[in-house]
Amino acid sequence: MAHIDAGKTTVSERILYFAGRTYKMGEVHKGTAVMDFLPEEQERGITITSAATTLQWQDCDINLIDTPGHVDFTVEVERSLRVLDGAIAVFCAVGGVEAQSETVWRQASKYKVSRLCFINKMDRAGADFEKVVGEIAGRLHGNPILMQLPIGYGDKFQGQIDLVRRKAWYYDAADVATTMREEEIPEEYREAVEKARHDMIEKAAEFNEALLEKYLHDQPISESDIMTAVRCGTVAGKLHPVFCGSALKHRGVRLLLDGVVNYLPSPMDMAAVTGHESVKSEDRVERKPDVEAPFAGLVFKITSDQHGDLSFLRVYSGMLKSGTRVLNSTQDKKEIVSRIWEMHANERIRRDVAVAGDIVAVVGLKCSLTGDTLCDPREPIVLEKPEFPEPVITMSIEPESNADKQKLGGSLDTLRREDPTFRYRYDEETGQTTISGMGELHLEIIKNKLVRDMGVNVRVGRPSVAYKETIAGSATVEARFVRQTGGHGQFAVVELSVEHYVPAEKGDESVVFEDATKGGSVPKEYIPSVERGVRDAAGAGPLAGYPVLNVLVKLLDGKDHPVDSSDMAFQQAGSMAFSQAIAQAKPVFLEPIMLLEVVVPEEFFGIVTGDLNSRRAEIRGSAQQGPYRVISATVPLAEMFGYSTKLRSLTQGRGTATMEPHAYGRTPASVTEKILKKV
Repeated sequence: MAHIDAGKTTVSERILYFAGRTYKMGEVHKGTAVMDFLPEEQERGITITSAATTLQWQDCDINLIDTPGHVDFTVEVERSLRVLDGAIAVFCAVGGVEAQSETVWRQASKYKVSRLCFINKMDRAGADFEKVVGEIAGRLHGNPILMQLPIGYGDKFQGQIDLVRRKAWYYDAADVATTMREEEIPEEYREAVEKARHDMIEKAAEFNEALLEKYLHDQPISESDIMTAVRCGTVAGKLHPVFCGSALKHRGVRLLLDGVVNYLPSPMDMAAVTGHESVKSEDRVERKPDVEAPFAGLVFKITSDQHGDLSFLRVYSGMLKSGTRVLNSTQDKKEIVSRIWEMHANERIRRDVAVAGDIVAVVGLKCSLTGDTLCDPREPIVLEKPEFPEPVITMSIEPESNADKQKLGGSLDTLRREDPTFRYRYDEETGQTTISGMGELHLEIIKNKLVRDMGVNVRVGRPSVAYKETIAGSATVEARFVRQTGGHGQFAVVELSVEHYVPAEKGDESVVFEDATKGGSVPKEYIPSVERGVRDAAGAGPLAGYPVLNVLVKLLDGKDHPVDSSDMAFQQAGSMAFSQAIAQAKPVFLEPIMLLEVVVPEEFFGIVTGDLNSRRAEIRGSAQQGPYRVISATVPLAEMFGYSTKLRSLTQGRGTATMEPHAYGRTPASVTEKILKKV
C-alpha cells in the first residue's frame, strides 16, 4: 500500500519473481506487470484494481494483494486492508510521506493491520533515508524501528547493512535479476551501525521482557532475541520495522520478504474475530483462527466474467469445501459454493478446500455482495463490514442505440456489484441515467469498462458535483394518509420533528430516526414502516432532489385505525411528514470539500496559492521539502475540475496535486443560486 508512483506494483513483481511465482520480470513502464493485468492498467501504467496472488517463501504461504495508489480507487485499499493481517507500506525515498500515504496508513490503523515500511527508490537522486524515517514518525505517528541502514544514496546506493546480523549486503548486476553478496560492514559505517543497533535493541526491549532483562543487565543478546521482540511489537501494531532498497534494480526485495516472514503476523497470531449472532442481534460471538472452529469468512470483493461472479473470500475460521452449502448471515440466505480457486492475478488454480487464513475466490454465490459474511448455517455469525466512502462526482450517461439501452441496466448492475463506491440512478421523470463515483478518473474507467469489456456504447455528459441537502433549522409536522376506496381503506397519521445534527464519527448514519412516542400512540409494528418512509424520502431533498444528510428525525405522535391502518399507510405518512418537515426547516445545499496536497517548485509558490485562493480554497499550511513547497488545503470539489491541467501550465509541468474526499460543507449563497438556476 502506498501513494501513487511509490513503486508498489514493481515491488510486487520482484516478490513474485524471487519467490519463483513468475519466470520473467514484469515491468509497469512496459505494460508487462503480472499484477496490472487489465488493458486499462497496462496503458496508463497505474494499478486500478487490487490483484491477489499466493506465493511461498521460507516454507510459508503468503497471500499478497497489490493495491492502487490513486485516491479514486481507495475502495480497493479499504476492502483489502479489512481482510489482511499485515501490510508493506512503500515510500519513495525522494517523495517520502505523501498525501495518499497518510490515507492508507490511517485505513490500516482503523483495521489494526500490522505494518512493515519499505523505503524504495534509494538509487534515485535526492534519496533521503533519514528524512523519510522522520516523516513516518512525525506525519504518520508511526513507531519506525530500523532493521537496515543503506550503503550509499542515489547513484552511489550499493546495498544494505543488516543491523540484526551485523552484515553488509551488496548486489552484482546480472542478466535478469541481481545476485547478493554478504560481506563485512565497511569501516566508515561501523560507528553508525553500532549506534543504530543499540537504538533498535532499546526500542524492541519495550515489547519483550526477556530482551529487556538482558538489555538492563548487559547480558549477551542473540539475533533471535531481537527478532522475537521486534515480531511481538510489530504483531501488536506498536512497531513498524523499516527496510530499504530499489525494487526496480532488484535490491532489497529478498530481505524484505525475509522481514515479512520474520515480523508480520501469521493468521494464527491474530486474536479471534468478533461479530454478532445476526444482523439484528446485539449478542457478540467470536471465531478463533482455527481449522476445527465453525466456518466463517468475509466476501471482500466481487469481479464478473463470462462464467459468472467470482467472489473473493477471506476465511477467518474453520474449513470450506467446494460443493458446500453455506449461510449468508448478512442477508439470511443460503448459498452454494460450487468451486474454490486460488488466484494468481487473473489466473486460477483449482482448490478442493480452503482453511482458516486463506484468501480464495469462490464461484456459485447468487446473492452475496461485498461485505457479506458466509458461515456455517448451524453457527451463524455476522462480521464487521468494510466502510466505503460516498461518491462525490456525477455525470449523465446515455446509450447510443436501442440495443445498447437494453444492455445498459444489467451492465451498470454488474459494475455496482463489483465496486461499492460506484452508484447509478435512473430518473423516471426525465428518462436520464446518471452515474456517480470517486473522481473523474474513476468515472472514465467505468465508461471504458462499459464500452470495451461489456460492449455497451454510451455517451457521457460533463462531470458535475454530487451535492447533498441538509437543514439549518428545525420543524414539526403532522401528515395524514387517509384513502377510502370501498372495502378496506388506508389510514395513518404521523407527527414528527426534524432538526440538524452532526454525526459523531465518520461512517455514522447521516439520517438518525428516533421513536419518541408515548403510550403506544403508534403501534409498535408500524414504527419500522414510518422509518422506512422517512429513509425513502431522504433520498431526494426539497431543493433539487439531492440526498438529505445530517438530520435527526423524532417520531412524536400518531394515530391508527383498527381496520384501515397498514404498513403501507404508515410508510406513506412517514414519507409525507418528512418531506414537508424538511421543506419547512430551512433546507440548504452541502458540497463535497476535498483535502488537497500540491507539490510545487519554490518559485511557483505565490502563483499557485493565488490560483487556489480564487478557487475558494482554505490553505492549511505549507512545508519545505528540498527545492519544493508542499501546500495542504481544503477546497470545494466544484472548483477543481481540470485543475491538474491548469497546475501543469502554471508550473511549466513541474507541479503535482493529489486530492481525497474530506467532508461536506455548506455552500455559499452565490453557489446556491447557481445550483438552483440549473434545476
